[in-house]
Amino acid sequence: MKLLLHTCCAPCSVECIEALLEENFEFSLFWYNPNIHPYTEYRSRRDSLKLLAEERALPLFEENEYGLRYFINETFCPVPKGIGQSSEALRCALCYRMRLEKTAALAKEKTFAAFSTTLLISPYQNHELIKHTGEELAAQYGVEFLYRDFRQRFRRSREEARKAGYYMQKYCGCIFSEEERYLGKKGGA
Repeated sequence: MKLLLHTCCAPCSVECIEALLEENFEFSLFWYNPNIHPYTEYRSRRDSLKLLAEERALPLFEENEYGLRYFINETFCPVPKGIGQSSEALRCALCYRMRLEKTAALAKEKTFAAFSTTLLISPYQNHELIKHTGEELAAQYGVEFLYRDFRQRFRRSREEARKAGYYMQKYCGCIFSEEERYLGKKGGA
């Protein structure tokens, strides 16, 4: 099966790639992450992923647009108290959707049979929401969403990425998760 794999970073990609190779998928990588900030972080993650793709001789599509303003405009969502969902949870849902929708659209355009994401390796991401969003977009774009729970490979993926010398990030990517990481706050992504 021909698959387009949305990639958030090299450390998350390493073992997702291995798992998909074990299943004999033919796949290409896709870099689209307007959520990653600041620019130096965006560039470090992108360049590390490009290195991984080159070393593994994997095709890489890039939607290489640093998207701070776009991300803020699309995900700034103050939620009134009592609605039942925090603005952090809603922001993560919108972020998943923007990245997966771009992946589904590209998969359809380039005639891939399916799409998936390396976000599925992280124990810190909302798998049910990613799966639900992927399935909705699959129906909308007519391209299968391949759900795999790669979480059991998370630690090994990070270890292998560290050994390979890939850039190792310290937070999910958005400015809100950066704040949580460095100020010790608990919240969304």
